[in-house]
Amino acid sequence: MTVSAAPAAADSRAKLPTARHYVMCPPKHFAVEYSINPWMDPTSPVDTELAMKQWEALKQTYERLGHTVHVIEPQPGLPDMVFSANSATVIDGRVLGARFRAPERAAEAEHFRRWFTTRGYRELVMPSRVNEAEGDFAWTGTLLLAGSGFRTDPEAHAEAQEVLGVPVVSLSLTDPRYYHLDTALFVLERGEHPQIAYYPDAFSAGSRRVLERLFPDAVVADAEDAACLGLNGVSDGRNVVLPLEATGLAAQLTARGYEPIMLDVSELRKSGGGPKCCTMELH
Repeated sequence: MTVSAAPAAADSRAKLPTARHYVMCPPKHFAVEYSINPWMDPTSPVDTELAMKQWEALKQTYERLGHTVHVIEPQPGLPDMVFSANSATVIDGRVLGARFRAPERAAEAEHFRRWFTTRGYRELVMPSRVNEAEGDFAWTGTLLLAGSGFRTDPEAHAEAQEVLGVPVVSLSLTDPRYYHLDTALFVLERGEHPQIAYYPDAFSAGSRRVLERLFPDAVVADAEDAACLGLNGVSDGRNVVLPLEATGLAAQLTARGYEPIMLDVSELRKSGGGPKCCTMELH
């Protein structure tokens, strides 16, 4: 079965990927003013101008690949608003908003709720449980992989299933460096036979077994690629945007027929973010 599936996957990636719609927020007010994950050090200086340049390069990359980027206006006093992936999960027009664990980020949820409301989204629900959106939810096209352990409440997984109407698979994160699912796993290709990349050591033993069962042909990253947030990537099914340092992961993806695009996101990583953190997808 594996031998016959490989050419089909290669053929699908030879075609033009479907255009995606992304929501991004410029890091106009980006700073590390508090610490809510192990990556954040408020005593380390942050270059906001450089963060803006890196963010703009990411946005232009998506547009060059034929994708549409919708931009939300950043707000003073919300330095992490650039990480738009944490603010909503959207599948087939249904929107599940966010409820942040850290009080420093709580106000971001309302700004994104208003953004969706003013653009005509009617099926929009704000969660009752702590839910950090695509930070902990990854849509494979058939399943919603849902992380917990540091941010999103496990009970939020059932709420996501009820609101979005898709089956949910719960996964437990155990390493505080990989505090969101999107720091340890991302979807390479959606559909009936989805493909993912992930870092096994970020997960509990039971969750690793689940991932091995669901995705026996997954791309498995090593500790070096995980440590540069290489799993915080964005794929359109062919092109895969990765942090510049994730060279081992890039080599694996190239061997599978994907086309890695390496970008410098070093300034944004000071807050524990990378390409995916900056990118909410409108599925």
